[in-house]
Amino acid sequence: MNKRSFKSLTASVSVPVLLALSAGALFSAATAHGGMSPDSSQGQTVIKGVGEAGDYTNDAPGVRHLIRPSDLPAPYATPNIPNNPQVVTHGEAGALKVPAGFSVTLYAEGLRGPRIVKGAPNGDIFVAESGAGRITVLHGITADGKCASRTVFAQDLSQPFGIAFYPPGPNPTYVYIAEPDTIIRFPYKNGDTTASAAAETVIDTIPGGKNGGGGHWTRDLCFSSDGKKMFLSVGSHNNAMEDNKPELDARRAAVLEFTPDGKNEHVVATGLRNPVSIAVRPTTKDEVWTTVQERESLGDNLPVDFVTRVPEGGFYGWPWYYVSGGEQPTLKGQHPELRDKVLVPDVLLHPHSAAMQLCFYTGKQFPKEYWNDIFVALRGSSSRKTRSGCKIVRIHLKNGVSSGEYEDFLTGFVISPTDVTARPVGITSGTDGSLYLGEDGNGTIWRVSYTGHSK
Repeated sequence: MNKRSFKSLTASVSVPVLLALSAGALFSAATAHGGMSPDSSQGQTVIKGVGEAGDYTNDAPGVRHLIRPSDLPAPYATPNIPNNPQVVTHGEAGALKVPAGFSVTLYAEGLRGPRIVKGAPNGDIFVAESGAGRITVLHGITADGKCASRTVFAQDLSQPFGIAFYPPGPNPTYVYIAEPDTIIRFPYKNGDTTASAAAETVIDTIPGGKNGGGGHWTRDLCFSSDGKKMFLSVGSHNNAMEDNKPELDARRAAVLEFTPDGKNEHVVATGLRNPVSIAVRPTTKDEVWTTVQERESLGDNLPVDFVTRVPEGGFYGWPWYYVSGGEQPTLKGQHPELRDKVLVPDVLLHPHSAAMQLCFYTGKQFPKEYWNDIFVALRGSSSRKTRSGCKIVRIHLKNGVSSGEYEDFLTGFVISPTDVTARPVGITSGTDGSLYLGEDGNGTIWRVSYTGHSK
C-alpha cells in the first residue's frame, strides 16, 4: 500500500440459495439519479438517490442519505473504473468531523491489519489483527485519552476476524474467534489479557481457507442473547459466480446458525454476497442484523451495499439478482422463479461504500436518541470514479425499525480525490460509553466520546 507522509493529526468536533429455497459541501444541483431536500421536521439535509449523491464531497455529520430500489440505474450505465485510494499517514491534512458535542481522540496506533474490534464486558478492547494473525487486547485510558497498555492475547492464528464473548452477559467464560475455515475458542474471564490455555476447535468445516473455495475470507459470529444460538456469516467464493459453479457456494453467501458447541448447523438466510459483520439487536433474543458488500463490475452506481435484519428463510438475490429485482447480466434467464423471492434490505448504502463492521450503541454516554442505534464502518470505495464511503454512519431505529435513511456521523478521512487518512473497518461500543473505531490504512484505533459541548 502506497503511503505518503503528513504531520500528526488531532481530530475534534466540529447463495446456497437453491438449497435454502428447494451539510458539508453539498452538490449544488440534483442529478439524473440523485437529489437533495431539507427535512422540514429537523432542518437536516436528506440526499436522495445514487450517482453524485454518493460522492464523498457531500459528506458531513448530520447529512442523511436515502436510497430506494427505484433509484438504481441499469447495469453498465457507467464504466467500471479501478480507483484505489492512496493512504497517507494521519496528520494535519484535515480535521475529522463529528456532530456538535462529540470529540475524537487517537486511542492506539501501530496495529497491523486491524479489522474487527470488540468491547469486552470489563471494558478492554479486543482487536483482530487479521494481517498479523493475532488478537490484541487494548486496556485502559491514560489522562490524554490514549490506550494505557496492550497485550497479545493469542497469536499464530489464520486471518482471525470475528470475536464474540460467551455466554453473553457480564461474566463470559470463553472468547470465540472466527477464522476463514474454523471457529476456535479460548477460556476467558474478565481481565484476561493473554490466553490461559490453548485454543479449542469448535468447527473446522467452514467453506473457505484450507477447506477450499477461496473468495471472501471474513467470518463474523455472534450469539443470541440467551446463549443458545451461535450465528456465523460466510461470504461467497467469488464476485458474481463468474465460473458458473453454484456448488462452490453451498453454505456460503449466507448466515448460518449453530449451537455454541458447533453442532446442529442450520441455514438462516441466503443470497448475501458478502455478509461481513453480524450482530444481535439489543432487547431481542435473536434478531440478527448484517452488513453486506454487493458485487462489482456493473458500474459506478450499481448495485448498493446494504444493512439489514436477517429473517429466517430470507433470500437477498445473489448471484442471480440484486436489490430492485435487477438480474445479473452474466446469469440472465437462469432462475426466473427466484426474482419475486428477493427481499428488499432495511437500509441501502451508496454503491461500493464497502460496508464493514456494524455495532449497536449499548452505552449511556451519548444522548438518549442514540441509544441502541446502529453504527457502521464504511471502508470506502476502490472501484468508483469518485470516492464513496470511508466514514462512520449511523442508522436510527425507532422501535427497532429503520426509516431506510442513514446519517453521516464521523467524516473527514477523505482529504482529496486520491488521498485518505484511514479506511474504517471496525467499530464497537465500549463499556465507558464511547465508540471505538478501527481502521486498517494506518493501523489505528480512535475513540469517539460525547462531551456535551463543542471543542
